Amino acid sequence: MTEQKLFTKNFIFLILGQAISLFGNFILKLALSMYILEQSGSAGIFATILSIATIPTILLSPLGGIIADRANKRNVMVILDGLTGILILCASFFLYKGNDITVISILLVLLSILGAFETPTVQACIPSIMMGDNITKGNAVVNQIASISYLIAPIIGAIVYSAFDLKIVIYVSIFCFFATALLECFIAIPYKRLQRNETIFNVIKNDFCQSMSFIFRKQRNIFHILLFTAFCRIFVMGVVIVGLPYIVRTVLLLNAKYYGIAESTLAVATIIGSMIAGVIAENFKMKNLSFVIMVMGLFMMSVGMAFIIPSDTMIIYLINVISFCGIQIAISIFSIFAVSFIQQKTPNDMIGKIMAYTSMIALCMQPVGQMLYGFLFDTFYHTISVVLIGTGLVVCIIAWYTKKFFILLEK
Repeated sequence: MTEQKLFTKNFIFLILGQAISLFGNFILKLALSMYILEQSGSAGIFATILSIATIPTILLSPLGGIIADRANKRNVMVILDGLTGILILCASFFLYKGNDITVISILLVLLSILGAFETPTVQACIPSIMMGDNITKGNAVVNQIASISYLIAPIIGAIVYSAFDLKIVIYVSIFCFFATALLECFIAIPYKRLQRNETIFNVIKNDFCQSMSFIFRKQRNIFHILLFTAFCRIFVMGVVIVGLPYIVRTVLLLNAKYYGIAESTLAVATIIGSMIAGVIAENFKMKNLSFVIMVMGLFMMSVGMAFIIPSDTMIIYLINVISFCGIQIAISIFSIFAVSFIQQKTPNDMIGKIMAYTSMIALCMQPVGQMLYGFLFDTFYHTISVVLIGTGLVVCIIAWYTKKFFILLEK
C-alpha cells in the first residue's frame, strides 16, 4: 500500500480557502472588537456581546454536524462562505452612528449561526481526504495556515482600521469570503448520498441519539477530553479573548496598533505550536497533555506577576505578549492532539456529528468564561494581577487532576 501524499490538490484548495476565509474573519473580528471597546470602554459590555454571539454556535452545532455527515461538504462550504459575504455586505449598508453596536451585535450572532455549520464541515473534510498519520499532519497544517492568516490579519487590520475606518475593513473581509467560496468550488470530496426513508425530524433524532451513545458509552474517553477542555475554556479562553484586548486597550491605554502587534505575535506562537505538534506527531504520548495544560497555567501566572513587579508600561506589555505566546503555543499543541485523537477514534460516517459535539461541548463554557472575566476585569481594574494569578493556579490544579486520565489513554 503506497503512502498517501499530504499535499494533494484537494488539500491545497482546502487550505488556500481556509487561509483567505480566516484572514477575512480575523480582520473583521479585530476591527469589530476594537470598535466595541472604543465605543463602550467596558470589558463587561464587550464580553457580553461576544458571549451572546457564541450561543448560536453552541446550540446549532449538533445540526451542523448532521449536515456535515449527510450533505456534500464542498457545497456546504461554498454556500456558507457565500452567505457570510452577503451578510457582511448587508450589515455595511445598515451601519451608521447611533445603531452601530446593535448592528454589529446582530452581525456577530448571524456569523455565529453560520459558524455552527462551517466548523464541523471543515473539520470533517480532513479525515475525508486524509488517512493515518496524515490526519494529524493535516490538522497541524490547517492550524499553521490559520495561524499565518492570524499573523498577517491583525497587523493589516489594525493599520487599515486606524488609517481609514471600520467600513473599509468590512469591505476587505467581504472580498475574502467571496474569494473563498470560489476556491472551494474546485475541491473534490468523496460524497455518497445516504438513502433513508425517514422524516427530517427522525433523521435528526436518530443521528443525535447515535452520537450521544458513541460519546457517552462507546468512547467515554472522548467525553472526558471534551469535559476537561470545557473547564479549561472557562479560565484560559476567558482571559485570552477578553483579557488581552482589555489589558492592552483599557489598562495599559495603548492604541489599536499595539493590540494588532500582540495578536500577530500570538499567531506566530500558534504557528510554532503547530510546527511542534507536526514534528512530534509520531512520538507524542497522550499522557503529556496534562503537562501542556500545566504550562498554560504557569504562563497565566506570569501575566499576573507583570502587574506586581514595578515597571513601565512597555515592559508590562512585553511580558504580557511573551506570556500569552506561551499560552498560545500550549493551546495549539493541546488542540491538535486532542482533535486528532477524537477523529481517529470516530468512524468516517460520524465525523461531522462528533466534531460538532466536540465544538458544542468545548464552547458551552466559553460564554460563561467571557462574562465571568468581563465582570472580574471591570471589578478588579486596579488589581487584575489577583485575577490572573488566581486563574493560573486553577489551571495548574486542573492539569494535576487530569494527569492520571491522560496516562490511562496510553493503555
